[in-house]
Amino acid sequence: MSYNLDMPEEKELIPTHIAIIMDGNRRWAKSHGKEALEGHKAGAENLERLAEYASSIGVKTLTVYALSTENLTSRVGRELQGLFDLFIWGFKHKIKKLVDSGVRVNVIGDVTKLPDTLQKLISSLKQSYKDNDSFTLNIALNYGGKQEILHAVKAIIKDGIDIDKLTESDIAKRLYTKDQHEPDLVIRTGGQVRLSNFLLWQSSYSELYFTKIYWPDFGPKQLDEAILWYQEQKRNFGK
Repeated sequence: MSYNLDMPEEKELIPTHIAIIMDGNRRWAKSHGKEALEGHKAGAENLERLAEYASSIGVKTLTVYALSTENLTSRVGRELQGLFDLFIWGFKHKIKKLVDSGVRVNVIGDVTKLPDTLQKLISSLKQSYKDNDSFTLNIALNYGGKQEILHAVKAIIKDGIDIDKLTESDIAKRLYTKDQHEPDLVIRTGGQVRLSNFLLWQSSYSELYFTKIYWPDFGPKQLDEAILWYQEQKRNFGK
């Protein structure tokens, strides 16, 4: 199933912010007789392709779940080191290309727990894309939704905000995604039907779309199908 994104009435219904749980890389690799890291590399290649496509159809922000706080503690050393090497390669080649094309890239999560080499690379890239504003790509690395909310609460305490005057806005502006539009559509690939600690605060009224397709195979056609499904939903935000 696909549809014509050039139709003005459909353009108006393109989600402003799409978030994706990029699941299924390892199972994709296994199904193709490859090592797990080959699946992660295929996933990185797909992210570049899908980010470019999302931007071209009018999406303003894309947030992707690349590494959870749980992944950081549960993955075996060899695979984790391979992931870090892949992230470094991806930032130097794939992400740098997106930045040069005008994409603003934000890394959200506790980057202090990442290897020094990766932290320095993230910091240097941040300086080069600070003026980009055409399209935003948020990459969640060592990210957890509960941990993000805890981080915001600690910041509120540190700032000495009167508890009786505390508002949702006070919390929202201390999240990693501060000042950004909340996700309209959250997509999870790979067949699992859960959020896995991803954008818990931000996705309270997002439309949730689940597909069995593994992330490396989730291309523009599949994104079109997810957006078509989104356009068919009645969004009333509890009213």
